[in-house]
Amino acid sequence: MANALYRWGSAAFGHPWRVIVAWLAVVLSVGVISTVVSAGTSNTFEVPGTESQSALEALERTFPEVAGATAQVVVSVPDSTMVSDGARRDIRALVRELRTVEGVVQVLSPYAEGGLISGDERTALVQVQFDVAAAQVSQSQKQALQQVASELTSEGYTTAVGGQAFISTGPGLSPTEALGVVVALLILLVTFRAIVPAVLPVITSVVGVGLATALTMGATGWIDVSSTTPLLGLMVGLAVGIDYALFLVWRYRELLGEGLAGQEAAARANATAGSAVVFAGVTVMTALLALAVPGIPFLRTMGVFAALAVATAVAAAVTLLPAFLGVFGGRLLPARTSPGCRPGQTLMTRLRRGRNASAHTRARQGRWVRAVIRWPAATIVVCVVGLGVLAYPAVDLRLALPDTGSAELGSSERTAYDLISAEFGPGYNAPLLVYADILSTTDPQRVMRDLGEEIAGVPGVAEVVLATPNERGDTGVVVLIPTSGGSTEATANLARDIRDRSTRWEERWGINSAVTGQTAVQIDASARLFDALIPFGLLVVSVCLALLTVVFRSVLIPLSAAAGYLLSVGAAFGAVVAVFEWGWFADVLGVERTGPVISFLPIILMGVLFGLAMDYHIFLVSRMKEDHARGAAAREAVISGFVGVAPVVAAAALIMASVFAAFVLGEDVTVKPIALGLAVGVVVDAFVVRMTLIPAVLALVGEQAWRLPARLDGLVPHVDVEGAAVEEAMELRSWPRPGTPPAVAAQGLTVLDEDREAMFDPVDLTVERGQWLLVEGTQGVGKTSLLLTLAGRMAAFEGRLKVSGHLLPHERVAVRHRVSLAEFALVNPLEEALSVDQHIAERLGSASLGLWVRRRRVDAVRDSLNDLVHDAASATGNDTFEALAGDCLVSQLTPLQRLSLGVALAGLSDPDVIVVDAIDVVRDPDDLDTFWRVLDLLTSPHDVATGSPTGRAAAAIVLSAQPGLLAPDHVRRCELVATRRPRTGRAADRTTTTRPTASPGPVSTTR
Repeated sequence: MANALYRWGSAAFGHPWRVIVAWLAVVLSVGVISTVVSAGTSNTFEVPGTESQSALEALERTFPEVAGATAQVVVSVPDSTMVSDGARRDIRALVRELRTVEGVVQVLSPYAEGGLISGDERTALVQVQFDVAAAQVSQSQKQALQQVASELTSEGYTTAVGGQAFISTGPGLSPTEALGVVVALLILLVTFRAIVPAVLPVITSVVGVGLATALTMGATGWIDVSSTTPLLGLMVGLAVGIDYALFLVWRYRELLGEGLAGQEAAARANATAGSAVVFAGVTVMTALLALAVPGIPFLRTMGVFAALAVATAVAAAVTLLPAFLGVFGGRLLPARTSPGCRPGQTLMTRLRRGRNASAHTRARQGRWVRAVIRWPAATIVVCVVGLGVLAYPAVDLRLALPDTGSAELGSSERTAYDLISAEFGPGYNAPLLVYADILSTTDPQRVMRDLGEEIAGVPGVAEVVLATPNERGDTGVVVLIPTSGGSTEATANLARDIRDRSTRWEERWGINSAVTGQTAVQIDASARLFDALIPFGLLVVSVCLALLTVVFRSVLIPLSAAAGYLLSVGAAFGAVVAVFEWGWFADVLGVERTGPVISFLPIILMGVLFGLAMDYHIFLVSRMKEDHARGAAAREAVISGFVGVAPVVAAAALIMASVFAAFVLGEDVTVKPIALGLAVGVVVDAFVVRMTLIPAVLALVGEQAWRLPARLDGLVPHVDVEGAAVEEAMELRSWPRPGTPPAVAAQGLTVLDEDREAMFDPVDLTVERGQWLLVEGTQGVGKTSLLLTLAGRMAAFEGRLKVSGHLLPHERVAVRHRVSLAEFALVNPLEEALSVDQHIAERLGSASLGLWVRRRRVDAVRDSLNDLVHDAASATGNDTFEALAGDCLVSQLTPLQRLSLGVALAGLSDPDVIVVDAIDVVRDPDDLDTFWRVLDLLTSPHDVATGSPTGRAAAAIVLSAQPGLLAPDHVRRCELVATRRPRTGRAADRTTTTRPTASPGPVSTTR
């Protein structure tokens, strides 16, 4: 990945306007298409598999008159009239007009049975029933209701239209969201002390999030997308986009300050900082995509499109930003630079070193971290206790989905909600439906009447407004009004109480019942989301542990990171509850209504904060790890790493927190608690957990923090999250010599066993194209392991190794394409039950990616191989060799035939290097002499399939055998000697044992 980012960074810098125009074209095209196909967002919170959702779907089939969405028109009469007197004619006219609106199946007049008139007869409630669910009620239908009500308003009445049909809203963007970008820009100006580098991260993040928002809104033409989804994507995309671009610009300016040319600096910045950015972005995306774990469609959609916003932010940072760097070039050079980096420094050393910080600033940072680790145990106790206090309000966390009571204050639906609650009771905004399957009853009317009376006596029921069967008498419904609002715990308890009575009703009347309706769906969705918190939390913590174990190759560091993450999440939950449920600072933050928070807040908060916390942890601790790996004591590594990384991480955290905080001041009541939780979580995690608690923990445990048990060390893969491979490749670009590299070059090379111990003394190797190298060693010394390492199939080694111009282990994939294995036991053995022709066809098909191979191609390869082997046998006087028959099974071949076939198959892909293991299986001296001649002919520059010369340089050959094998003089030898000392960790400390037996020049042999 780092190499691809390096090439892209160089290309984008060299052709900036092409990249910029392409990005703008894509964003504008997607934006136009999105505008055309977008169907708008909605707030439908369906939870498949719940009792309420299943019952609602059944009602839609058997009793659609009561299954659709409801709307409510509240009418307040002028001071001089009463609802039951002079206003009667006008309200009845309103009812008649409402019945003419498209999609309306029923309108309940306040004067009919079950109608509602307030006690002072000044307010009437007209209830409207649609034939579709709330998500399907069109904007034109809502406007028609409002238009009919406004006609009454013009005559002196006060009207408000609301209800379930009006829950759906579009994304509530407001100018306050831009405040976070402004604050972020100010922080960037302070960080860079220049305008251009401060503006570039904002531009690229806005472009990236603009593309994600357009894609999200365009998707509403095909799928349901909640109104919170684009806002969440905008919030997260802006925050991470600015931060990621900040790291890239910082790295680019450092490289310019070191004297690199602009294009090379951009390429290296993209390869090193870009690799970390991609890794960080993938971490956040993984956490967001994990929102699919609870199995709730709207939450899964939210996670997917939020992850899309992060993906576009990453894409803009690593593709568009290098183009802008190409436009401005050297104008981004820092005004003051410090001396260059020490040799061998990788991304995190220089990316986060903060060189432009003043000496005073560095000293202040050093004083802070020294104070933190002076008494580490006390620091840990203070942090844990303090964060525990912040998290305490979370014990009162209550969840609910939004209703019209969450709408903007002053809107029609919010006014209707408040009037209904005040004049009739909060339960009239949250009716519950009891579905009853009465197909087996003989008297549906009586059963439904008795059921209604039974439900009316349940504590918490204010009124039963309807209890009736449908026309066919197979389904009944009871509409009840709770005494409490829909988002209260009392209403949730009422729903559970009614469900608990269903068994008794089944025994009494033989009916199956279920609680449903929009209010019940919201209650069930909240319960499902709450139940998913523990599995989701375990998943996130498990991913955290696995991820950091791979990155840091430690056990204690992942455990401390996971514990710190949980403390940050707890503090974020506590802040949300304190503000949105307890009412602390509610007026300051513009919180108009306290109560339960949005049901999906905990999962979203845990997912997003996980990704961000891991970013900060990696940026900080990896810098400490670098210094420790270079010999610094554990305590000093914590100090130097903190001082080097703190400025950039602090700036990134402040930027992210400011973006989130801006959404707290916005008008969308669904996003406000999420934004507050993320803002508090980021600040707590960056400044309290990562910059205070973690340094104290690392100082307390000392050297143990950087150790991984030997048993795990062999299982945990090596991951380059810093782009160190590119920097190492740049440093070793001219090694072992400038110009065309040898086929194989190794210095101080030794392979490690499963216990991470050296298998043999280090060796130095240089094998040119056309040369042959015979690796000798006793059984078990590691000959096969060395050959597999040279072929890019094993990564556990020490020393420098470059094969076909590619540095290992970082460029293993490229090496595997240029190195071909002849038959290796237990790795790629020839299948005993297949014939010679079948093996040739299989290898030809793999090389060409074809599903089948022409017969004549197989015959040509076999005939060419037989001709070469015949020539070799004739030249060596070996009359015992027999030609290979196409239908001959591998199990029937002699060792010489089998080895010759294996080398021929390896040469079909025209590799740079061919490795052949255990050639001493050929024991007969005459056959061995023939094999050397076969090898000479097979590796000459010719087309194996036709035998015609190609003019291409011959491939290098690396073979292995037991010591003492007879070989031609031009074959170079390398003897492996088993190490007799424990591994010291430095290959250069061991003796190099390389024993050539002839000149290292090109192979000279008669063709």
